[in-house]
Amino acid sequence: MWKTPVLIVNFKLYASGVGESALKLARILDKIHQEREISVVVAVNPLDAYRIKKEVSIPVILQHADAVDFGAHTGRINVDLAKEYNLDGLLINHSERTLKIEDIDFLIQKSKELDLISVVCANNFRVAGALAFLEPNFIAMEPPELIGGDISVSTARPEAIVETIEAVKSVRSIPVLVGAGIKNGEDVKKAIELGAEGVLVASGVVKAKDPERVVNDLVDGMM
Repeated sequence: MWKTPVLIVNFKLYASGVGESALKLARILDKIHQEREISVVVAVNPLDAYRIKKEVSIPVILQHADAVDFGAHTGRINVDLAKEYNLDGLLINHSERTLKIEDIDFLIQKSKELDLISVVCANNFRVAGALAFLEPNFIAMEPPELIGGDISVSTARPEAIVETIEAVKSVRSIPVLVGAGIKNGEDVKKAIELGAEGVLVASGVVKAKDPERVVNDLVDGMM
């Protein structure tokens, strides 16, 4: 498990989050991790994951994996490949890549079997509470309507954070992360004060003109 609070940066498929740009950003995040002694994790696409993992000390996870074992599955990426390439875990059920409950369960249990970290996304407190029964390592709550926007979940929907934490804790003691619209240290500070144990961010960092400055500001809110 990663020490909390944790900052997960999802590179998605932004032009500034793939190839050489992805490697450059991952190195910046690794530098901040070492300087600030804070848990930083990068979620990257499978084509970049292996190379980035060899170049940085921070955890590298896949943005998605398919609920399949090895076999005749053209174009699929499974959890076994993440383990084969020494990755640290995977992001599951992001709102841009939602899954059926049985597939979520498969991926969580397979991750446990292979000693990988599972970060499972939920769009509201009810889903988060239900997912807690599957015992992932982390649950990340992101209201879809706020993802990529200019208003953070901690400002627009603080009650959603509290409700999610209560729903999860009533089932299992699982760290809750929050995301959607998180752009600065004040957003992070509010989320932490409400009980979150970290944040999941994307465009605010990956598309920033000065990602190092932005991430340091986010980290300030975690201290």
